[in-house]
Amino acid sequence: MPDVEGSLLDPAVQACPFPYYRQMREQAPVYRMPETGFYLISNYEDLKNVLSDPETYSNDILIEQMAGEGAADLGRMYDEHLDKVGWGHVQTLQRTDPPEHSRYRRLINRAFTPPMVKAMQPGIERTCAELIDAFIDRGECDFIADFAFPLPGIVIAEQIGLDASQITTFKRWSDAMLSPAQGLLVDQASAEHYAAIEAEAQHYMAPLLEDRRRNPTGDVLSALVADSAEGDEPLSMHELQNLMNQLITGGYTTTADAIGNAMLLLIEHPEQMELLRNDRSLLRNFADESLRLASSVQGLFRRTTREVVLSGVSIPENSILHIRYGSANTDEAQFPDSERFDITRDNAGKHLAFSRGPHFCVGQPLAMQEMMIAFDHLLNRLNNIALAPGVVPERTSGLIFYSLTSLPITFTKR
Repeated sequence: MPDVEGSLLDPAVQACPFPYYRQMREQAPVYRMPETGFYLISNYEDLKNVLSDPETYSNDILIEQMAGEGAADLGRMYDEHLDKVGWGHVQTLQRTDPPEHSRYRRLINRAFTPPMVKAMQPGIERTCAELIDAFIDRGECDFIADFAFPLPGIVIAEQIGLDASQITTFKRWSDAMLSPAQGLLVDQASAEHYAAIEAEAQHYMAPLLEDRRRNPTGDVLSALVADSAEGDEPLSMHELQNLMNQLITGGYTTTADAIGNAMLLLIEHPEQMELLRNDRSLLRNFADESLRLASSVQGLFRRTTREVVLSGVSIPENSILHIRYGSANTDEAQFPDSERFDITRDNAGKHLAFSRGPHFCVGQPLAMQEMMIAFDHLLNRLNNIALAPGVVPERTSGLIFYSLTSLPITFTKR
């Protein structure tokens, strides 16, 4: 085994993973993590091949295969309690492979067609303006709490019948749904506590979903329960609840993280902020470059269905791969001078932050629209954006998400 310094399970490495990623790509592009037995995949070409071949690299993975014994037991407690008080988790979009996955993908794609995403634009514009209105006269704010998290939260919440005043409830539901992935389950009581909160969200959504079957309104819920033109079986309530879990967690937290990470990158590179301020045609490339360098999801998992060889390393059948998007997106072989933030980078859009292949993120068009509208509004209304004096940005610990805990900033009103 290569002599590797550090561990991806170390919170300090998770907070600043780039030196570790360089070491992996140079010394051990396929590395069996001694703490978990996972095979860490770190270079761009290997990730691209894994993501494009679901037959060999399956997404159908049980929770006990992705977690240590203790965490797996707590995850089972969560699911068992959820099954008692709500609708237990079933394998749907994220944990299935083609052809089964194709059915879920066809059905959920209807919720994010270009016309539907475009129809959300006025709501995104209005929400951006209202959020900025609430803090602009103070000359300071916590950008994460006051803008990055509320924006995508309100956008998704409004699609499930909540209004902006209920964003606290929506965040509580989302946090509970993400609690197994964020390591918040520490004992049976906490597992049952968070499962009960997810069940609360499910019992709120169940009658809404049934109502949309009878009285469609053209929103995301209506699209999910509409009859399929391809003749697919309608989604059961168990399937719908699981898909809603993925839409809420995937469409909320990851987009909020992306907006927060992008703001920090601009603050750390003021010349790039001025470039964007003076040329808004760069907004899309800026969003891509931010996602490339600070991917909201740093890594996920796949399972080998046969023995494979990646970067010269033989990996047995039924092994768990930890595919590290954050490392692939800073692979010098694909992105020269990869750790430099450059919103004019000509191949920024080749990042893997939204994955690739059949599991390419269905919410990508909405996330990109939210990021571009958000920073257009922010740069229109705020000048001299900087970190608040004495602030050193901190991140939450965890193997998967790249999240800022807060981002206190100062600014002047334009």
